[in-house]
Amino acid sequence: MKLSIIIPVYNAENFVGQCLESILNQNIDPSEFEIIAVDDGSIDGSVSVLQTYEKNNDNILVVLQKNQGVGAARNKGMELAKGKYLYFLDSDDYLASNVLLPILEYAQTNNLQIVTFQSITTKKRNLYTSSLAGKHTTKVQSGPNYIGAIGYRNEVWWYIVERNFVKELGLKFILGRWMEDAIFTTQLFLAAQRMSKLQIDAHRYVTVKNSVMTNKKPEHYIKVICDLSHAAEVFNDFIYRVKETETGHKHDLCKKRLEERQQSLVFFMMIRMLKSRISFKEVKTIINHLNIIGAYPLTNFGRVENRELSYGVLKHLFNIKCLYYKIFICCNPILKHIYK
Repeated sequence: MKLSIIIPVYNAENFVGQCLESILNQNIDPSEFEIIAVDDGSIDGSVSVLQTYEKNNDNILVVLQKNQGVGAARNKGMELAKGKYLYFLDSDDYLASNVLLPILEYAQTNNLQIVTFQSITTKKRNLYTSSLAGKHTTKVQSGPNYIGAIGYRNEVWWYIVERNFVKELGLKFILGRWMEDAIFTTQLFLAAQRMSKLQIDAHRYVTVKNSVMTNKKPEHYIKVICDLSHAAEVFNDFIYRVKETETGHKHDLCKKRLEERQQSLVFFMMIRMLKSRISFKEVKTIINHLNIIGAYPLTNFGRVENRELSYGVLKHLFNIKCLYYKIFICCNPILKHIYK
């Protein structure tokens, strides 16, 4: 079997059918791939939709579990997967037509551990035509070289990865934390020896309400702040590893990109703190800790990847600790009620 597609599902009855159809309608023999849909304790009609597809398709496996989060659902899918390659797809997203076969052929022909491709962000659910034919590729290179030369995204739905490679590394998704994608992806890329990008816009990222990013519940805001702080600390280990084990221009650029990624986590965490119900004491504790590990001030944010002008202005304001504290004291009482 060539490919295992792992889909965590939670309250997605309105979208998961289209997600599955976009996979089943690919130009690849059903015997060469499997779909593992892990329902994470849905309380809507998701299970009914999934089980209907499972009944009608021999290559679909539906797994039910109590609500444990997307990381646990993906880990369960990996445990059951049999394909040479793994692909993680979210239940509210979908694939363009006839893109899996060229991706798999490129991966196998070049003996790649990871193949990346492009994604389009959209609100539409009918963008099935790929505007890129997949004829252009980047050279095969190591993960650190790839990061240095091209950069990378945090998410897991813009690449396929060799299952045995993941297994040998012993990687699993962190449970119960946001940004588990960023940590998992970075670990994979830093360990990869053979990876490349196929220029094909295969994935459709559909923006929906009440996602992790748009959820404005006070308790959720606090959790995301804590998870961003945790992710920034994990990235400190990644940066140290590259610094100690890699040399050369591309590896220097890889280190800079990781430093910028770390500080982007801190930057957006600081914005969220302004709009949250977090206490001033907690803010100072978090900022002081990030300062100790070198993730603050934001000296590397915006150095490699282009950022909006407004981000640059905020960066300079945030880098003056006492000024950020004053901004928090003045703005937080207002903003936390607006974003409740």
